[in-house]
Amino acid sequence: MDQREDATSATSRLPSTEELIRERLEEERTRLEQELGIESPEVQHFERPAERPFTRDQRPHTTVLFGGLTWKHERLIEGGLAGLGYQCEAMPVPDVAAFQLGKEYGNNGQCNPTYFTVGNLVKYLQGLEREGRSRQEILDRYIFVTAGACGPCRFGMYEAEYRLALRNSGFDGFRVILFQQAGGITQSGAEAGLEMDLDFFLAILNAMNMGDLLNDIGYQLRPFEVEAGAVDDALAKGMELLYEVLRDKRTFSLESYVARLLADRKLGDITRKAGKFADQLVTSAYTDAFREVGDVLAGVRLDRTRVRPIVKITGEFWAQTTEGDGNYNMFAFLEREGAQVVVEPVGTWIMYIIHQAKQMILDRRHTDEDEAMPAAWRLDRRMINELRARRKNAKLTLAEAVFKREWQRLRAALNGIPHDLTDQYELQRLGHPYYNSRSGGGEGHLEVAKNIYYSNKDLCHMVLSLKPFGCMPSTQSDGVQSAVVNHFKDMIYLPIETSGEGEVNAHSRVQMALGEARLKAREEIERVEERTGMTLEQAREFAAEHSYLESAMYKVPHTQGYVGAAANFLIHVAELHAAESRGRIAVPWGIAR
Repeated sequence: MDQREDATSATSRLPSTEELIRERLEEERTRLEQELGIESPEVQHFERPAERPFTRDQRPHTTVLFGGLTWKHERLIEGGLAGLGYQCEAMPVPDVAAFQLGKEYGNNGQCNPTYFTVGNLVKYLQGLEREGRSRQEILDRYIFVTAGACGPCRFGMYEAEYRLALRNSGFDGFRVILFQQAGGITQSGAEAGLEMDLDFFLAILNAMNMGDLLNDIGYQLRPFEVEAGAVDDALAKGMELLYEVLRDKRTFSLESYVARLLADRKLGDITRKAGKFADQLVTSAYTDAFREVGDVLAGVRLDRTRVRPIVKITGEFWAQTTEGDGNYNMFAFLEREGAQVVVEPVGTWIMYIIHQAKQMILDRRHTDEDEAMPAAWRLDRRMINELRARRKNAKLTLAEAVFKREWQRLRAALNGIPHDLTDQYELQRLGHPYYNSRSGGGEGHLEVAKNIYYSNKDLCHMVLSLKPFGCMPSTQSDGVQSAVVNHFKDMIYLPIETSGEGEVNAHSRVQMALGEARLKAREEIERVEERTGMTLEQAREFAAEHSYLESAMYKVPHTQGYVGAAANFLIHVAELHAAESRGRIAVPWGIAR
């Protein structure tokens, strides 16, 4: 009995075939390394580098740097953060020199926005050093805040690229904070220097919305200004007014005796948040300020009889937003070429994120929290999952409604002249047959959907898609756009890839497509003149006699089937002229106040 057990035990200790193979391989590897004089490298697993935190006591003497949007957005964000006690500064618009620095100090094969934004930070810090600040002072007194994402494209690598470029340029240890819930430097502690609380997000939200609306109205008015530079001068005055409102707006606080009693309880925190939220919904500070901006803009005279093809901008988020070398200064170029530009608001992206989150919840509503599907007979778990999904979606639906409501309040204060937010459900309906709306990454189905939406809703003569060279999500969209253009024969769609070089070639391609758009705009005017029996010259004379028609804050109604501002203005003037000849118009129609 004992002998059999010993034999069995010995047999069980014999190495398996796989172990013998691994052992022989390791022996042969060791022999070859010794023979060739090669040392086996020690395996070192990557660990995210630890960084110095940005703490609350550092806030008074630390400047928060940020950038990547238009100067309108950035100036207003400065005001909002200054009102919360931060010292902040928007960096200059990235230029080609920043692009070259990004390529010099960063990895090869990165996308255009990476090189521009990373290089811009390095360039700015080098400028601080040239002004006499020591490198240690820069590391101690400045931080950079930027967007972060896990993303399917190179956007998810931005944080690592910032760190690499900063290390290679001699600023190793410079603090970079990612503007996201997960990843980046954790700033959730009680002593965090950058408190991403409700006050912070409301300040950013208000600044973004204001920047979107003013950016939109500026591009609508500028092509028709009688006095060159008048719109920009009025916007600059309005921007400073809004900056002061955001800076001086005091955050809501509960100071009553009851609130102090609740201060140490959970109910107290809920009450304070509810109060801040309610204050955002009822305050008239922002709408009143927008009306003042409208009064400033109302003094700008426009000649709306100028025939301008309307170009809608789409594409990758950064390339379609920036106003500098990063997209070949495309907006200024289009305006010099006689076009009217329709820019894309950041608000569309915010609504898209909410919409996609709701769609994901609906798609997974039958699964448990661990993504497992309960058995068919587990009706209790299926009901719990359904209720949980409905509760989450209700919160997001509320967020959608609040965001739209705040946007519309500000838009109404500018007489409804800025464009409305596009309906995400309509975009999904239009884009899904061509590009699966469940696909994530970049703008997802939005590029395809917006091309169809703006072209078929009489909102533009041409769609121009701006994206970085080799941008994966935009490249996928371009492949789909060939089918879209084939189905909608009258559509003018042009994709432009930006790479830091090749500006002349890109402008040349745009000029050729713009020629077709001009032809469409001119043919449209001929149809309107035939329909109304009135010429543009006659409309111009009528507007000169009725000065309210020349005000930048006069809203011209949009007529279905007609795109251009001149065409819609001609139709409207013809209607006013006919009404006046019948003695039926006593008060100028459409004046905001």
